[in-house]
Amino acid sequence: MRTKSTLRQITSLFALILVYSCSPRLHEAVVPTASGPQISRSAGAPEWDKLLHRNKGWFGGDGIFAVPLNGAEYVQATEKTKTLFIFSDSVVADSVGETIRRKDFTMVHNCVAYLDGSEPDPAKFSFFINKDDKGNPTSLFVPNTPHAGPKDYYWMGDGFVNVEMDSTLYIFAYPVKDTIIPGSFFEFDQLGVNLIAIPKGSKPPFKEQRQLETPFYFPLEDWKKVTMGSGIVVNTSWAGAPNPDGYIYILGVGGLDNGLVVARVKPKEFEQFDKWQFSCGTEWSADYRKARPVTRMMSNELSMSPMPDGRFVLAHQVSGIENEVGIQISKHPAGPFFPMHKVWTCREWEQDLDYFSYNAKGFPHLSKPGELLISYNVNSFDFWTDILREPRLCRPRFFRVKL
Repeated sequence: MRTKSTLRQITSLFALILVYSCSPRLHEAVVPTASGPQISRSAGAPEWDKLLHRNKGWFGGDGIFAVPLNGAEYVQATEKTKTLFIFSDSVVADSVGETIRRKDFTMVHNCVAYLDGSEPDPAKFSFFINKDDKGNPTSLFVPNTPHAGPKDYYWMGDGFVNVEMDSTLYIFAYPVKDTIIPGSFFEFDQLGVNLIAIPKGSKPPFKEQRQLETPFYFPLEDWKKVTMGSGIVVNTSWAGAPNPDGYIYILGVGGLDNGLVVARVKPKEFEQFDKWQFSCGTEWSADYRKARPVTRMMSNELSMSPMPDGRFVLAHQVSGIENEVGIQISKHPAGPFFPMHKVWTCREWEQDLDYFSYNAKGFPHLSKPGELLISYNVNSFDFWTDILREPRLCRPRFFRVKL
């Protein structure tokens, strides 16, 4: 969901381009092994779907990254865990019925929500919608850097709590402006990749935040630019990684066929961009221009997380906005990766030819042992028509896959 140019913008393969939940169902994906086929089972997570099926306030949006504020990314959440959810374009209304009128809701470019505990309990889940001086809903994060323009706005990326930097919360944010690009179908332009740094204990609207411009929006393979921050792997002991090497791995997507680019940096050097190293085949280089994709067919929002045996599971929408979710396994965040397993079919598109799904990702600290909770977003190419008759269409859906 975007501004008045939504219908064009949401068709972009860019991650943050931006009915009812998938009914619980069981999928069986055949995974070949040396000893014969095994069955990997996925099933809907209706209790998580219900959490975002709302009748007032926030009632739709995309994005949905989840950050445990204790920094324990790979430790199963308990009743004491507080999770920050980060949303990009969202719609807000005082009341939402079975239908809605255009004048009765507002779109904001980003917002956050908090969950206390490990379960999708509506009583422990709350949104923070920023308000302007007149009390109207407005975006929470607004570009405020030396090169920010007055009409620029943010789409949001992944985030994490850096325990070694005084538990600073870092969130990637992508400055964007609406524009007319000659010869292009799209009416917006991404301007870069920024970082938002929020001190420990800060509460929304996060007045103590710092915003940093980074060099990590760069061309790859002479085609689509790489956008870093699509996902983050905190491979440290304090995050609960089973075989920590002490690095933060930052995932980006760009180039031909939505290639996955991987960078790494030590936690204490996270803001020192010259210390970042990029995977360029069999080696690492501080020159991001030497970066090479480690796998392809990614979505511009995704996740990678360690499994108990030390391997890593990469979860993503297949090729950006196809109606299937895939996972890939590797022994290292930079690969090589085993072939993709398609573990879920997003069937919303069967209801309407304009519906599409995108940007699947996993939530390891909210998952049960032996499973990975995964979400994907749903939207419509005819957004401004479909939202009026089905207000809750454009929101994340959830399922679980057994690992």
